Amino acid sequence: MNALKTFFSPFVALMKFIQDHFKAMLFLLLLFVLFSPSESELEPANLAQIKLEGVIMDASLVVQQLEVARKDKDIKGVLFVINSPGGAVPPSIEIMQAIKRLKAEKPVIAYAAGTIASGSYYASIYANEIYANPGSMVGSIGVIMQGSNYAELAKKIGISAQTIKAGKYKEVGTGAREWTAEEKGELEKVINDTYAMFVNDVAMARDLEAKNHTEFADAHIFTASQAQKVGLIDKIGVGFDAKNALVELSGVSKPVWQQEDKIDSFMRRLSGESASFFGAYFSNLTMK
Repeated sequence: MNALKTFFSPFVALMKFIQDHFKAMLFLLLLFVLFSPSESELEPANLAQIKLEGVIMDASLVVQQLEVARKDKDIKGVLFVINSPGGAVPPSIEIMQAIKRLKAEKPVIAYAAGTIASGSYYASIYANEIYANPGSMVGSIGVIMQGSNYAELAKKIGISAQTIKAGKYKEVGTGAREWTAEEKGELEKVINDTYAMFVNDVAMARDLEAKNHTEFADAHIFTASQAQKVGLIDKIGVGFDAKNALVELSGVSKPVWQQEDKIDSFMRRLSGESASFFGAYFSNLTMK
């Protein structure tokens, strides 16, 4: 018995030490992960990769990343990786304009890793080149506005709407009743004007003819090869090809890619959350 105690005593002592100092060890591990030097810290990064993933509702983070890359004199080029079904109109335009400003100072390659559709395509049109994964979905250049009509349901459960308004069209888009012809016309006016802006911007950026919008726009959904034929993308390839294209375009002799922020990386590893929840879905550009 004593022999067994003697044999296992080192293991028992080790377990007790871990139990007593677990928090301190975890804290030291965290410090090591966060502050250990990476290759990009030892040698300044000269290329950056910025991602656009999921539904576009807020452009502030992506725009900020693009602006930081634009102002960083060490960064000679940016790979803009997209896997997004699109989203709201204003933030998509914010990103598009940020890409345009960035391109004026350094090369930008857009790479469709999964879906580049509607608002996310709009955001990418001013890149020097657009690469698309062979299995990606491209296009859906269109605008949509949807609303529900819950009048019958409200009637069944005894609910009726009461409205006080000033302005003929102030109740446009209500779900309490069917829209009138005039209200539909008012909404169509907005949708059609937004669609015309979308088409004209794509045509200007991609050197296409706006009058031929039924070929490349009209909410068509394309495969990568189909999108290349109508002029929506430049090359078909994988991430490796897009990276090599950026290296060549930026003229760097030894590419050093900017590392992801260590705190963000560490927290993602702990949580195990995916970076994108919507990349597998495909929808039109919305305006609600």
